[in-house]
Amino acid sequence: MPTFLIRSFRPGEAPALRSVFHAAVHGLARSHYRAEQLAAWAPAEHDAAQWAARMQANQPFVAEADGGAIAGFADLQPSGYIDMFFVAPAFARQGVASALMAHIHAQAAPQGLARLWADVSLAAEPFFVARGFAVEERQAVERAGVVRHNARMGKALYSGCSIF
Repeated sequence: MPTFLIRSFRPGEAPALRSVFHAAVHGLARSHYRAEQLAAWAPAEHDAAQWAARMQANQPFVAEADGGAIAGFADLQPSGYIDMFFVAPAFARQGVASALMAHIHAQAAPQGLARLWADVSLAAEPFFVARGFAVEERQAVERAGVVRHNARMGKALYSGCSIF
């Protein structure tokens, strides 16, 4: 299994992360959503400045493969919310998502976060369940007049506690 360097977002990487996002939605989630849902979620045309501002605000963690290719990205907000979590299809099932999730957990501990939570696509739900997240609420999200279903998922963190 390849290894991935998990590092902080760098200025100028927003377009590359947008490419990963678009490819992940259209490549990895297509078996769970209709074409019009995918197009509304990740349209081909987008506001590049708005995307760049979102990446600057979110400060995602970037999974970099050997050779420098961006294999995926995810973020952790101060509330414990994971706003974005995407893996490039070319790197799917190679440990990228696991490395990103391990990094999120490692970052959550020193911040003293009591829980992690995310709005998770149907495609990503099994991965999150396998990492100890539970569905808290089923949701119908509307974007560009198209409804797509996902789940609000959460996981309690017990930093400094032992259950043994």
